[in-house]
Parts: sequence; structure tokens; C-alpha cells
Amino acid sequence: MKNTPDILCIGSVLWDVIGRSENAMRQGSDMPGRITRLPGGVALNIGMALARFGLTPALLSAVGRDAEGDELIAACALRGLITDHVYRSDDLPTDRYMAVEGSNGLIAAIADAHSLEAAGDKILRPLEDGSLPSPYTGAVALDGNLTVDLLAQMAQSPLLAQADLRVAPASPGKALRLSPFLQAKRGTLYVNLEEAGLLCQSTFDSSPEAAEALLARGALRAVVTDGGNPATVGGPDGLITLTPPEVHVARVTGAGDTFMAAHVAAELGGAVAQPALKAALDAAALYVSGETKI
Repeated sequence: MKNTPDILCIGSVLWDVIGRSENAMRQGSDMPGRITRLPGGVALNIGMALARFGLTPALLSAVGRDAEGDELIAACALRGLITDHVYRSDDLPTDRYMAVEGSNGLIAAIADAHSLEAAGDKILRPLEDGSLPSPYTGAVALDGNLTVDLLAQMAQSPLLAQADLRVAPASPGKALRLSPFLQAKRGTLYVNLEEAGLLCQSTFDSSPEAAEALLARGALRAVVTDGGNPATVGGPDGLITLTPPEVHVARVTGAGDTFMAAHVAAELGGAVAQPALKAALDAAALYVSGETKI
């Protein structure tokens, strides 16, 4: 495997523990199903998807020096990701995410990403000590599991001033952490309709409406998804909107990360606005249908 990354993925790298039932579920449901443990976290999900699209991502994150951390680093390397720059902590445990999904979608989830938050700017040391080129001029995928202070620092940092920033919240609950990138007019924001509403302190009925509002609030570019409804890419050249393919939904955790990775990979490969958005929607549809191996 080559040691020079095509893209940096900065953010959460952890174990996903996912319980899935083929039945519809609600709060309090007790159903048969399957429980799996897989490498996950927004940055890692994006990185694994980018690797499936033929790119070589490098991870910048925090992983414990515990047994779970050693397993996770090995699993990342096996999937074609560069792990040399991951901050390995002696006193912080490896982070975890737990979710329950039914046939009607995500029922509940808890993200335990406290070690990543506690590590803070230690995860950026490779950009400061010469391990990676500085200032970094390539593509960078960032996720909202980082602290508000660290994201604000990165939005203004000379280390990333020339980078192609691609930014996604880890969840609607962390959408407001992306505000520094609106204020700095930096990067491409990848959000769903709810997250766009939180960032704009409003509610939207469609992705074009949300993308226009994000641009009006200072976003350089915005990519807004809305489940099975049309998705929109908005930027200086206007809006492009396409409808996702209709598929049977077998899983949802990681779908947004797959969409973002496919869109980034398509653009890095030279695709223009409409073909890049179509490639991303097609890849996300394959993923949620269960056709994509993780």
C-alpha cells in the first residue's frame, strides 16, 4: 500500500455496535435481530468508502492503546487506510458508537466519542511536525465529532488554508459545530435537511431551499440530502438537484458517509456537478440496499 494519501480523513475512528431487526420498531420494542461490531465513526466510514472508490485515505484521529484500539487499527489497515498518523493514547479508551435500527430506520443511537474530544488538537500534530505536507493542499474530510473550539481553529488554520475542505456533522445534534465554516466561508458542507435547518435556524421543505439558505448564510458550497427525496448541490455556479434511485432500505448507519465519500471521489476524479451528484446518490442507494460490502 502506498504511504502518500490522496485525502485526509479527520475525526471519529471507533467501533460501531449496531443492532438490526427486520421488523419495524419503536421506543421500548424488544425484537429478534442481529448485533454486529464493525469499524466505524464518520471519518473512518468516509475513509473506508473512499478506499472502495480506489483512493488512499490517511486517518487523523485518536485511538486508545487498548486491545480494542489495536484491533481497530489493524482493521483500518486491512481496508487500505493509512493509520501512521493516528494519535494513540495511553490513558484514553477507544471510542464506541451504539445504534438500534428497525425496518423503519434508526430507532436510537449513542456516540461515545469522548476520547476524540479529550485528545483535542493532538490529532493535528502530523500537520505541524512535518509528518504531512504543510500547508496541506489536498482534499480533507472533516467530521463534527471534533470540539467546537477545534473545528473553529481548523476553519481559520494556516495549516489547512489551501486545502479542499469537505465538512460533515456527525449527527443533527452536532450540526451547529459547523458554524465556523459558514463564518469563514470555507469548505463544502455535507448536511441533511434537518442539519441544514439547525445551521440556518429555520426549517425547510426541500433540499434546494436549504442549499440556497446555506449559501446565503455564508457557505462556500453546500450539499444537502433528504433521504429518498431530491438532493441538491449548491455553489457559486448555482444549484443542481437530482432524485435518488428507489431501493429497499436494509441499513441506514453510514449511508450519509458513503454518499459524501462517493461525491468527493467523483469530483477528485474530474466529474463535474451533475455526474458527481448522480454517482454519489447511486453509491448511497447501493449501500442502504445492503449491496455494498463494508
